[in-house]
Amino acid sequence: MIYKGVAPEKFAGLMQEKYNRKSFRGLELRNANGDISPNSLSYNYTMDRLSYIRQRVVEQTFYEVLPSNYLDVIPGEGAFAQQIITNATIKTGSNFASGKVNTSGHNNRLATADAAVTPVYTKVTNWAMAIDYNIFDVEQSLFSGNWDIVEMKHRARKKDWDLGIQAVAFLGDLDDLTDFPGLLTQSTVNVNTSLITTNISAMTYTQYNTFVAGVIGAFLSNANQTVYPNMFVIPQDDYAGLAAPINPEFPLISKLSYLQQAFDAIVPNGKVKILPSAYAMSAYNNAAGVNKQRYALYRRDIDTMFMELPVDYQTTMVGTLNNFNFQDAAYGQYCGVTLLKPLEMLYFDHS
Repeated sequence: MIYKGVAPEKFAGLMQEKYNRKSFRGLELRNANGDISPNSLSYNYTMDRLSYIRQRVVEQTFYEVLPSNYLDVIPGEGAFAQQIITNATIKTGSNFASGKVNTSGHNNRLATADAAVTPVYTKVTNWAMAIDYNIFDVEQSLFSGNWDIVEMKHRARKKDWDLGIQAVAFLGDLDDLTDFPGLLTQSTVNVNTSLITTNISAMTYTQYNTFVAGVIGAFLSNANQTVYPNMFVIPQDDYAGLAAPINPEFPLISKLSYLQQAFDAIVPNGKVKILPSAYAMSAYNNAAGVNKQRYALYRRDIDTMFMELPVDYQTTMVGTLNNFNFQDAAYGQYCGVTLLKPLEMLYFDHS
């Protein structure tokens, strides 16, 4: 095509059409830990006329689980508060035996039943994070034709929120574990160190039978025989080995299946859900001060424990002061895991 004599506006349009019509998207290389050399971050990379840019974009891989699979998560209640109060009621006054009436007496005073209420406080943390970009960022991204910088920044920020809330749900806020504990870092929960002394998957036939026979009883004793558990969280590296047979000489049933059947036979009105968690592994909970293989047997009930997100992830409109630099913010509020009945949860630890 000959461009001589073409008006500048038309020439610019032709260049836009010629160079910005690519539909191929670039490649983002990350390993499972998200490590990448910052020296390779650039729009510029070496290629020649025989190079081909794949359409598919490869993104980072993270350990991602839904906290709502493990406990009740309450979004949107108490928005913008700095603490949330849950009232817990208890029975006080006389007991059943004190209600016996002696009809031979006159004007005997009746025993009275009573109740009281006590507040449980849940602290709230504010969270906000911005992203910014300018005209050069946007135009160079468009010119490259293979990467949307605005979209990727939004997705990176949302991923920060998701992974952060996930970590708080299991390990708590590492900056304040007292007011923001997680599912596996509750200071009021009792810890049993005698029943599980090695990974369940590594137990001998005799050790495994001793564990299965005693685990529900240990929970019932801790809960004063009031309720049965319905959740059992196992370190993920141990869970991965539970496909092994309970008895190598008679490989008829795996340790996981046998444990599930045992729970189903003992616990009335429903199954115990057995779930793995990487946060229960000593290698991943040491930052929270646990540093043990931690197993959690508990009753999942909204009156037992929950996690609140008073303000779930929200974003603001994009703003600019000079039409060159642009910024928007995301914000939210989160709490730790509120445990109302510590005796309905029991940890089993081993090194």
